[in-house]
Amino acid sequence: MSGPTTVADQILQFNEELAKTTLELPPGFAVINPFSGPQKERVQEVTTAFYRKYYDDDRPRRLVLGSSPARRGTAVTGVPFEDATLLESETGVDIDGYAVSRPSAGFLHDVIRRYGGREKFYADLLMSFVCPLGLVKKNAQGGETNYNYYENKKLLNLLKSFLVKALERQLAFGIDASVCYCIGISGNFSFLSEVNEGQRFFKKIVPLEHPRFITQYNGGKTEEFAEKYLSALRGEGD
Repeated sequence: MSGPTTVADQILQFNEELAKTTLELPPGFAVINPFSGPQKERVQEVTTAFYRKYYDDDRPRRLVLGSSPARRGTAVTGVPFEDATLLESETGVDIDGYAVSRPSAGFLHDVIRRYGGREKFYADLLMSFVCPLGLVKKNAQGGETNYNYYENKKLLNLLKSFLVKALERQLAFGIDASVCYCIGISGNFSFLSEVNEGQRFFKKIVPLEHPRFITQYNGGKTEEFAEKYLSALRGEGD
């Protein structure tokens, strides 16, 4: 039996590998794994429909890398930065009951629309994560909050090997490594840059402000930030 041939095949196989992944974490931290969690069958249905629609070819794409899936976002749907309601209309898969609309997805949806629409955007770019599994920190009351892999030194040290291997694995999708777009201009960019200095995964890494930072703290400047995204993603000024 031959191996994966399209980008969609390879992404879906990577997701299957992630479903079997276990990570050693410090006390008080937990992994949110959409590919092996209670909604795994629904996630598989959504991701299969999405990637077959937009990535069922072998053309090289540039990576757009966030830090890790949000527990009420990608860690639920399995598709990076995609709003669940939009995914429902896109794939025809009923996501009712756990759909969540996020400001980050709304900002990026606008960027995608202005880039030329979903067909064009996803033909050129692949959105993913440096840490492809969600991370949460538990509090004394039993609640969970999203956590970034780079915020805790002990956590990062335990995860580093997994993160580097995950990047290598995603580059094997036939990625255009001339440039990588990093969502997050501080911790995520710092780690990715440090790894790249040693591994030379990408010729260049372009940092972009996180959509949550834009929508929560710079709501009056969304147009300015959208233009920055579009200019970077189109390769203007290279």
